[in-house]
Amino acid sequence: MTNFKDLNLSTHILSALEKKGYTKPTPIQEKSIPHVLSKKDLMGIAQTGTGKTAAFALPILDNLFKSKNQVQPNNIRTLILTPTRELASQIFENIDLYGQGLGLRYKVVFGGININPQIKAMKRGFDILVATPGRLLDLKRQGHIDFSQVETFVLDEADRMLDMGFIHDVRKIISKLPTKRQTLFFSATMSQDIIRLANSILKNPIKVEVTPQATTVEKIDQKINMVDKSNKLLLLKAILEQENAKSVLIFSRTKHGANRIVKYLDSVSINSAAIHGNKSQAARERALGDFRKDAIKVLVATDIAARGIDIPNISHVINFDMPCEAESYVHRIGRTARAGQDGIAISFCDSSEIKFLKAIERLIKFKVPIDTEHPLHGVKARIVPKEHADRRERPSSRPSERNRNSNNRRPFSKDSSDERNSSQRGFGNKSFFGKRRK
Repeated sequence: MTNFKDLNLSTHILSALEKKGYTKPTPIQEKSIPHVLSKKDLMGIAQTGTGKTAAFALPILDNLFKSKNQVQPNNIRTLILTPTRELASQIFENIDLYGQGLGLRYKVVFGGININPQIKAMKRGFDILVATPGRLLDLKRQGHIDFSQVETFVLDEADRMLDMGFIHDVRKIISKLPTKRQTLFFSATMSQDIIRLANSILKNPIKVEVTPQATTVEKIDQKINMVDKSNKLLLLKAILEQENAKSVLIFSRTKHGANRIVKYLDSVSINSAAIHGNKSQAARERALGDFRKDAIKVLVATDIAARGIDIPNISHVINFDMPCEAESYVHRIGRTARAGQDGIAISFCDSSEIKFLKAIERLIKFKVPIDTEHPLHGVKARIVPKEHADRRERPSSRPSERNRNSNNRRPFSKDSSDERNSSQRGFGNKSFFGKRRK
């Protein structure tokens, strides 16, 4: 098997890799690094967790170091575009790690924080800039970034860029880059839209594919828990109380849903935190830090916020809500079973979500086993959360008052407007099962 020493990387980079105990490249690294070193365009089809960041970061650092070109003020030599702040931060951290002793300058910019320090920093110019589309365009529109020196452009997580609606921003950025450049394009899936985008920006690319498109990791133990929507929180509690659920990433379809899950877990003394678009960057980084340090056992995330999370020891991924897009299932469960480890992926599926399950199974060409042994299988419960119990309309002893109440019934609050059909039922209720109201 190839070692990093066989890939013609500089001694500084090899030393940084050795300090981290990395000696052998992953398949995506072994296949990509020689082509990136030779300045060829590349299309990489790889899921997160395959080592693709190092697949482009290592040879880019090497090329920049060996060229000895000087970056001009407000200019950048390499632009790495990513869809989320978390992924941008992680790529930057890896570059910082691998680039020790090379004398190169690099910077990460994203939204959600004050732009002024970023404006000030850009005056120096950077060999590598890692950025999210929105903040990059803000800096460009205000005249604080010059793209004329860009030698290499990396579009990472291209499929997620499209999913998040960034395609117009991406095209706008690409239109401002020098036509003579090296372009590296990475995506976990290859839809027709992705292929069209790739064809429009790549020139005679080398195609590298390390796993079949949109397939799931073999080491993941996948199962479906059919469960009544109103029982999802109770089932979640039961699973989290198992001893082997050591580090759990839970996916919620919505930001409000993620908050409700955390609120419920706090009520049953299970430490957790949520990351989603409404959280500040500081709050998201704090939650991720606590999760990495095992200060909290559970992290609850939406798809967008979780994109790019690279935490090596996640024991369980739980899909509290089935994803609407089948490809998201692959991205979600790929957060466990990293670096050759085993992992468990459990998906809660109620009757309204069966259509999503069928779409997932068509995509992955695999029928996910249904677990009939979990404690809430087949239980049709409808439990009213304790916190909402006092708000329910109580029948009046007088007909006239009953009519008045029915005509002037107050709507649910924002936090509970969809609670009759949400997973928060069962919150704080002493009875494990409740009767369905007719």
